[in-house]
Amino acid sequence: MMAKLEVTQIRSAIGRAQNQRHTLRSLGLKRIGDVVVKDDRPEIRGMVETIPHLVDVKEVD
Repeated sequence: MMAKLEVTQIRSAIGRAQNQRHTLRSLGLKRIGDVVVKDDRPEIRGMVETIPHLVDVKEVD
């Protein structure tokens, strides 16, 4: 079974670079406190690595 990543938006996208805002939306995050669970795949890891200052990431089963 594939591991999952729980991604929580912890900071606002206001005033951030456009690619960072697009990355948040691509992950399905729209506002502070939003949580999404994604498969732990290289594509998702890469997206999270571009915005580590805006999200909190936990591995879940």
